[in-house]
Amino acid sequence: MGDDVVLRGRIVTASLDIADGVVAADGGLITFAGPAQGFPGVLPPEAPAGRVLVPGLVDVHCHGAYGSDFSEGDPDGAERAARYLHSRGTTTVVASLVTGKPGELVRNLGMLRDLAGLGIIAGSHLEGPFLSGQQCGAHDPGLLLEPDPDLVARMLAAAGPTLASMTLAAELPGASELAVRLATQGIIPSLGHTAADHATAAAFLALAAEAMDSAGNATGRNRPTVTHLFNAMPPLHHRSPGPVSASLSAAKAGQAVVELIADGVHLAPETVKLVFDLVGPENITLVTDSMAATGLEDGQYMLGSLAVTVAGGVARVDATGAIAGGTSTLLDVIRSCVAAGVPLRDAVTSASAVPASLLGLSTQAGDLRAGMQADVVVLDQDLSLAAVLRRGQWVSAPS
Repeated sequence: MGDDVVLRGRIVTASLDIADGVVAADGGLITFAGPAQGFPGVLPPEAPAGRVLVPGLVDVHCHGAYGSDFSEGDPDGAERAARYLHSRGTTTVVASLVTGKPGELVRNLGMLRDLAGLGIIAGSHLEGPFLSGQQCGAHDPGLLLEPDPDLVARMLAAAGPTLASMTLAAELPGASELAVRLATQGIIPSLGHTAADHATAAAFLALAAEAMDSAGNATGRNRPTVTHLFNAMPPLHHRSPGPVSASLSAAKAGQAVVELIADGVHLAPETVKLVFDLVGPENITLVTDSMAATGLEDGQYMLGSLAVTVAGGVARVDATGAIAGGTSTLLDVIRSCVAAGVPLRDAVTSASAVPASLLGLSTQAGDLRAGMQADVVVLDQDLSLAAVLRRGQWVSAPS
């Protein structure tokens, strides 16, 4: 006892929308979440007008923040980035690595494994090196490789059980076999940075979904993903629909989850609203693809081995002009979705319950229910951040 918290306001989650609700926590866990009239304890005063309580947000694709890139291999910087993201409402963070030299990837996976062991991050995501040279985006094309079983074995050994997902270009030799290998171990294969045609992309996602249902996968992770849909893949064309159509069809069928970087830069708001209308929030996970400039001013930064300039909040690779990740937090992305016409509850669902389910964490994170981690984001009327509770403790940005 002694660390109990009682919050009052409108509760918005995937399972609840209560105009006057209470969330209570003690010992790092939620003890009550429901209507104020049903709360068994002493009710706090009515909340300020417009006060909203949502679950701690879950980002399965971010590369850093607050001046640090997870690919730098600096544990102090990585921890600082993660703690900044916690303070902005993303209480569950998967740290993404961009393509790097094999030895660096192995080293950085080990570093992130240590952070996961401390509970600072929820795991790691390898975005590369098995990507298409035609759709490399903000990845160094000179470091891209075809799937290499020996390198995969080294990376899996370094990450241990903390590797959550790996992005693959479906058309590369050995990509399908690697997707099955990952899926049977509960590591999410993610289609991305790909030039595949519709048939190849569809077959990859179907094979990955089937493999994730295998008896050997005891992680609770059961669906493949699509890395930032529309970005780093051929555009949808009426005579050559490519991976976009395959991804949307798989998501509509519940066989895959598509990532959307709905930050107002990577996608037009009309595109974001269209995808929500087509496949539903339960098949979308909102992500930031955030890089080191998140939380800081415009200027010069690095993303992996590439120099990046941020101007007007937009990050671009100096050498090519390609968009180099995002500078928004996941709460910013939610606000952008709502501005695009997505209902708040749908946006919150895709930023909390869906990614938590992807990670096999539905009993711990992504909703507000008794027995779950006390991860709560308190919002004001305009969806601005008022406070963040992570595992029952109030958190703030690092100094």
